[in-house]
Amino acid sequence: MDGRIETPARYLVAGLGNPGVRYAATRHNIGFRVVAALAGSAAIQLHCGNRDIRWGRGRISGKEVILAQPLAYMNRCGPPIRLLMEEQQIGREALFVIHDDLDLAFGRFKIKEKGGDGGHRGIRSLIDALGNGDFGRLRIGIGRPASDIEIVDYVLGDFFPDEARTLNAIIDHACEAVTTVLTAGIRTAMNRFNMREP
Repeated sequence: MDGRIETPARYLVAGLGNPGVRYAATRHNIGFRVVAALAGSAAIQLHCGNRDIRWGRGRISGKEVILAQPLAYMNRCGPPIRLLMEEQQIGREALFVIHDDLDLAFGRFKIKEKGGDGGHRGIRSLIDALGNGDFGRLRIGIGRPASDIEIVDYVLGDFFPDEARTLNAIIDHACEAVTTVLTAGIRTAMNRFNMREP
């Protein structure tokens, strides 16, 4: 034993969102945006095959990784991710999912090793497709709306101007958190990033 932290040889990092220009800048699509930023910084080309998923393979900080954006709508994202996992022989322990979270203040992070869906339809679809919630995830806080705004309108709406001004920094911080998961393991990332100010 040389003291190194054991992490999977290869991760599948999936960012959740809805496909199409209509939803590109919405709160619900922050998972898509983090994966796009990771792909851009690591020069990983994302492409569409014959399935409802955009994905690409490459390395981030020396770690082999597959990045993916399911192109089925949020509540149907589980099956295309499961099919990609089967084709690429990725186990649940090597799946890491990025998604928005109403129950965290805007910009806050919470990294989890596993868990339930917390009311998130994308995570619910994944749990249904995989049989349980034994996969890691990065929850990115979007906060809850004012009482006069419907939840659906809020998550499918664009960020407020004051939020949009700090969004790039939050996405950069999320990319740093994902890179830490890949290279040092999920528990190290939890200790470093959970619930801290971005």
